[in-house]
Amino acid sequence: MEPAPGMLALVGGGEWQEGCSFDAEFLAASGSDEVVVLPTAAAYEHPERLVVAAGEWFRPMGGRVEGLMVLSRADAEDDGAASVMRNARFIYLSGSSPMHLRSVLKNSKVWAALVEAWKGGAAVVGSSGAAMALTDPMVDARGGGLTIGLGLLSGLAVVPHFGDTHEDEHGEKLHRSVLLAPAGTPVAGIPERTALIRDPSGQWRSAGVGSVAIYVDGARAEAGLGALPS
Repeated sequence: MEPAPGMLALVGGGEWQEGCSFDAEFLAASGSDEVVVLPTAAAYEHPERLVVAAGEWFRPMGGRVEGLMVLSRADAEDDGAASVMRNARFIYLSGSSPMHLRSVLKNSKVWAALVEAWKGGAAVVGSSGAAMALTDPMVDARGGGLTIGLGLLSGLAVVPHFGDTHEDEHGEKLHRSVLLAPAGTPVAGIPERTALIRDPSGQWRSAGVGSVAIYVDGARAEAGLGALPS
């Protein structure tokens, strides 16, 4: 019997800040004290600073952070980087540009290694733009339309920073994403410092400071997290 995929978490942004108590659970679930941080989505925004911030956040929990600096397509085809990813037990993709993350990782050696690690039981977390890119369809952050994502999880789209008026002042992007989603495809609105978590059993739950909203076929789903694909 093949092992079940590991824990998968989609965070609405604001990673590694007060309120993200779920990170201690992810670390424990991984069975390792090492966190492999992939700052690809923030390649043009001082990604090294994110790795330092992650290290400071996880240190009191007993975690050690390794930054895997896959910032370009060439990096994503590096055998050494793919080997690190394949052996990781806790993989954290930080936020920023989902489009850049997708263009760097899609169909690459590092992405194949990430999928292999997750299917082998590793915990995988994506925040903000990375949470968007991990699903398929993927919400286009520029206007709320839908496009092709990396597809670690299919049949679900994610809108991070849910409720943040700085990100979507009038809710127009969210409205567009909800209306354009294929029939029956849930759209999850995830606030900052909030995680939508898929346990290895396939069951969904949420944790953190906010409440996750699920929309299906243009309206908020009465079933809530029960509307999500297993």
